Amino acid sequence: MSATTEDEATGVRRAGRRPVTSRFEIEHIALEMFSEQGFDHTTVDDIAHAAGIGRRTFFRYYASKNDVAWGAFDEQLLGMRATFAALPPDIPVLRGIRSAVLDFNHVDPPEQPWHRRRLRLILQTPALQAHSTLRYATWREVVADYVAMRLGQPPGALIPQSVGHACLGVCIAAYERWLADDGTRLDDLLGEVFDSLERGWGAADLG
Repeated sequence: MSATTEDEATGVRRAGRRPVTSRFEIEHIALEMFSEQGFDHTTVDDIAHAAGIGRRTFFRYYASKNDVAWGAFDEQLLGMRATFAALPPDIPVLRGIRSAVLDFNHVDPPEQPWHRRRLRLILQTPALQAHSTLRYATWREVVADYVAMRLGQPPGALIPQSVGHACLGVCIAAYERWLADDGTRLDDLLGEVFDSLERGWGAADLG
């Protein structure tokens, strides 16, 4: 059987290169193109053409080119909420957040090289920063909601919001270290910064 691709304008299938069959494949193609020719110089049409799909198929997966970099982020946040909901009610708050964050950031070994590209794109691409700010806010909201529930406070109260910001900050620091040093493991770095966060950054830690 011959492979088919999808006509860009009509969505009609036609003979040609085999189209991609999963969201992961589209993301891998896009990340490769972003690395080779730059995020700003890669269009939705470029990605769709390389993937052998039409624009309409692309937009069934992603609202915009910016969303490709974040992958299944919304689904992962739902998973993070489920992880928080399943935690024992007596676990220390920061220990619970540590567990949920490590689970959220788990990446299977074959996907880790692609995850490096993803994080490098998110953290180092100026054109993505405004979009990333919105994504960071939704991540902090999940953490703040958990803290608020545990403390019996509104999610918008100072302490839940502060914990959300602090946890995002240490995660970004761990991501940046991971990108800078190929010999490190992301889960080890996240564990280290959350251990420090749990102990508190007093004189004993900082000297």
